[in-house]
Amino acid sequence: MENFWDYNAWGTFSLFAVLFLSLLVGNIIKKEVPFMKNTLIPTSVIGGVLLIIVAAIYKAITGDVMFDTAFFGGNGTAALEVITYHALALGFIASTLKRTGKKMSKQRTEEIFNTGVTTVSTYLIQGIVGLATTMIAALVISGFFAAAGVLLPFGFGQGTGQAMNYGNIYETWSEDNYLAGGKSFGLTIAAIGFIVASLGGVIHINILKRRGKLKTSTVLGEAAAEEEVNPENEIPLSESMDKMTVQVTLIAVVYFLAYAVMHLLGLLLPGMRSTIFGFNFLIGVLCAMLMKALIGLMKKGHIIKKDYTNNFLLTRASNFCFDIMIVSGIAAIRLDIVEQYWGIILILAALGTIVTYVYNRFVAKKLFQGYYEEQFLTMYGMLTGTASTGVILLREIDPEFHSPASDNLVYQNLPAIVFGFPMMLLATLAPDQPLLTLVIFIVFFIAMNILLFRKQIFCFKKAAPAAKEAEGASEEPAQPNE
Repeated sequence: MENFWDYNAWGTFSLFAVLFLSLLVGNIIKKEVPFMKNTLIPTSVIGGVLLIIVAAIYKAITGDVMFDTAFFGGNGTAALEVITYHALALGFIASTLKRTGKKMSKQRTEEIFNTGVTTVSTYLIQGIVGLATTMIAALVISGFFAAAGVLLPFGFGQGTGQAMNYGNIYETWSEDNYLAGGKSFGLTIAAIGFIVASLGGVIHINILKRRGKLKTSTVLGEAAAEEEVNPENEIPLSESMDKMTVQVTLIAVVYFLAYAVMHLLGLLLPGMRSTIFGFNFLIGVLCAMLMKALIGLMKKGHIIKKDYTNNFLLTRASNFCFDIMIVSGIAAIRLDIVEQYWGIILILAALGTIVTYVYNRFVAKKLFQGYYEEQFLTMYGMLTGTASTGVILLREIDPEFHSPASDNLVYQNLPAIVFGFPMMLLATLAPDQPLLTLVIFIVFFIAMNILLFRKQIFCFKKAAPAAKEAEGASEEPAQPNE
């Protein structure tokens, strides 16, 4: 019989209450401390770091893990990991359910495609550098997990949720080949990624200002217009069922469908069950696309007359999930578990920051010449932190989103998922075949860059014969003057 005064009945609520409290305190620090305000570090990261500090102090005094005490139900650390796992998929589902806008021009479609390819290429170069680093470390450190560096693109490029997912896969890989503390290893890389995204972005912006290439801008608020929240062609804001409740219901139904698909695939492929459930966000996105297509067909068939999804509310739901994902993911880091890896983690973070900065700067200058600073900051922020970090950096130099960089960030997800999926599968090959995986990463990276710079490469080849003809014409002997 459950007693409602027991910690078992209040542990989950206490855990969420502490997470939300850390967000509030983090927001106060963000608003009131000038240094923190200028760094552009997201509030959710500040909240997560605060919880790490409090948990470390608690452990130093008591010797116990704070989140595993009875107050949090006895298994709070595991609960934080579960929250991070689910929040990742729920945030992506909410984003995918949003209705797309009008058709774009050929040039805009091409720029969005190039942005998606750039995203995957950056994952690959991060994976190449990370895997090569830990393979070398494995030669020096006996028993070190050679594939640990593959967590760099998941921590930097994809964020807290995927870093924890693959960290868990590597932590439980096999009895004699595994990464001890893999979840904390991946989450630590992701946490450092947020810091280098924010600080690196601020340093770059300040350099632009000092060189006179950028005017100080005022970041605008996001006041919601009535037409955003309650357009004419949508269901009423509040009827027998609240409009926000409808959005949450659709997200939950999609995620339940994703769980059913993963469960079925797990029964058919029991040996890959861990990998399948590690792709919860991807299967959730596919199910959300199916749901969105179904709603569209029902509206065309006049089965429903109003739009049930609202972009404004879905954006709020998505941002809520990502905030919770980040703060819970960082709070779940066990510093005592990763203390033996600090040297490797810092080397990975430094190399990951350098290659991400240099590569994205190069691509932005070559392919997005009309707005390359905006594109660079957006991509650098996203590929070391999250999409939200990229938007925060973008708003510092383009507060009204006049450039197409923000749209590129939103719509690039489809090509990024299509081209990025093989890399996710390759990450499961790395523990057993690290050298082969590294070679495939390099070949894949070259292929992605041929695709990315296709115009420059193939236009040059076409222009070569014409240039040769012009050169031959210039070498013809001049006619004597009469």
